[in-house]
Amino acid sequence: MKTTTRTPPVLETARLVLRPFAEQDIEAVLAACQDEEIQRWVPVPAPYTRADAEMFVRESCPAGWHDGTMLNLGSFTRDTGALVSSVGVSTGNRQPGIAEIGYWTAREQRGHGCTAEAVTALSRWAFEELGVQRLEWMTAVGNVGSRAVARKAGYVMEGTLRSRMVHRGERLDVWSGALLPSDLPR
Repeated sequence: MKTTTRTPPVLETARLVLRPFAEQDIEAVLAACQDEEIQRWVPVPAPYTRADAEMFVRESCPAGWHDGTMLNLGSFTRDTGALVSSVGVSTGNRQPGIAEIGYWTAREQRGHGCTAEAVTALSRWAFEELGVQRLEWMTAVGNVGSRAVARKAGYVMEGTLRSRMVHRGERLDVWSGALLPSDLPR
């Protein structure tokens, strides 16, 4: 892979702006992460407090960009600036050229295809700017919303990995998929 870009990009799609999380996003992150579905599927603290949102925005996201291991962006609607989702590429603990995509979507933004749009934009950026050659996606078996987003973004489902993830102290099977640069439309 190319050297990680330490300066977070601003990416634009037809409906979204993907940008680094900022101080003004803390309340929206806090509100989104109160959702039981996010807490059910995503490794965020539960209960999710204001201190957790502050740490995510002020510390975790900037640190991930600084060390190049967790490259998170918020996706926001172009028209109103509302938080749609958090999307990120994790480059740590993998073979060279392989990274993992992850995301969550605010409850009121689900079902509109915006997170798939954000995942596609970030995936393209990872291939073009980071030199990633394979993006992997995983979620606990049963997270049909995440699987629908991955499929819509072009990820090819590759199977079920037994007992692959520990979430909230429980070992779970996961669905897995991947995206290659050749999978994206030109």
